[in-house]
Amino acid sequence: MQLGLIGLGKMGGNMRERLRRAGHEVVGYDRNPAVSDVASVPDLVAALTAPRTVWVMVPAGAPTRSTVEQLSGLLATGDLVIDGGNSRFTDDFRNAEVLGEQQIGYLDCGVSGGIWGLANGYGLMVGGDERWVEHAMPIFDALRPEGPRDEGFVHAGDVGAGHYTKMVHNGIEYGLMQAYAEGYELLVRKDIVKDVPGAFKAWSRGTVVRSWLLDLMTGALAENPTLAGVSDYTVDSGEGKWTVEEAVALEVPMPVISAALFARYGSRQEISPTMQAVAALRGAFGGHEVMTIEEGQALRRGEGPTSAAQHVAAKGIDEKADAERPLAARPAPTAYVDLTGPVSGASAGASPAPQPD
Repeated sequence: MQLGLIGLGKMGGNMRERLRRAGHEVVGYDRNPAVSDVASVPDLVAALTAPRTVWVMVPAGAPTRSTVEQLSGLLATGDLVIDGGNSRFTDDFRNAEVLGEQQIGYLDCGVSGGIWGLANGYGLMVGGDERWVEHAMPIFDALRPEGPRDEGFVHAGDVGAGHYTKMVHNGIEYGLMQAYAEGYELLVRKDIVKDVPGAFKAWSRGTVVRSWLLDLMTGALAENPTLAGVSDYTVDSGEGKWTVEEAVALEVPMPVISAALFARYGSRQEISPTMQAVAALRGAFGGHEVMTIEEGQALRRGEGPTSAAQHVAAKGIDEKADAERPLAARPAPTAYVDLTGPVSGASAGASPAPQPD
């Protein structure tokens, strides 16, 4: 089958190669002339034989919408456009309408597989009319993993259903990654656990938490056992946010995926306004010492406490460290001097009295 493919980035380029290996003719266009087969979108359309099928694989939002609008003026009745990017499902309604005015077919296709899809195949979730799905099935069959069709492909429903299904898929992915990541931190914090990468690898066969994501985690730890130098700043493609927005709109409880999304937002804050407000409130109602930003950063760097506020915080840090040790190895309680007032009598060397939290 002949296909026009717009967008030859990390996924689009690999998809072109996988389709060609399966015997399909692919004419690709990209703004980067080094990877493009033709010089422009009009040239791509001119190179195809009617009825034409064009797969759009460009960034979601305005780039995809403008590409679809351009194609609506270049294609003709009986042609088909497939949006395989990460578009929001609501964009599919408009895209289908714009193309439908010219009697051009439209399918939305959520694609999963990332950079591994070239070798392993892509999970495909499609929305749109059955006749267009059947028309493009040779392309879908070439892209999906080998094996039963229904284990790597689904015609999920009407226009928008493909991207909606992929959106939920990505929301679940957020939650799974967050669970693995939290388990990793708990393991590295416990001194009795000596081989964290080995623990993850041991889960890869015969356990209920085995998965492809776990395999990827095992591979990452094999290359960098302590994840040294890896920034915790984590971005998102938008689909996790859209999933949570849909949960709110449909009143579906979604605490795991929501927490995973908010954890990503938190990773981008060097200083959290939320926790600044919490610290200020604790100081106001309970008399708790409030550290300056520099005092807090000094504790994060492992520097010893020098101010009253740091001494109070350091007590909590030491208590956490004690919890990480076996009972027999825990030291005797450390005496902290209350630097907030004069030291005298029996209170000398005693820890500050517990404050309401």
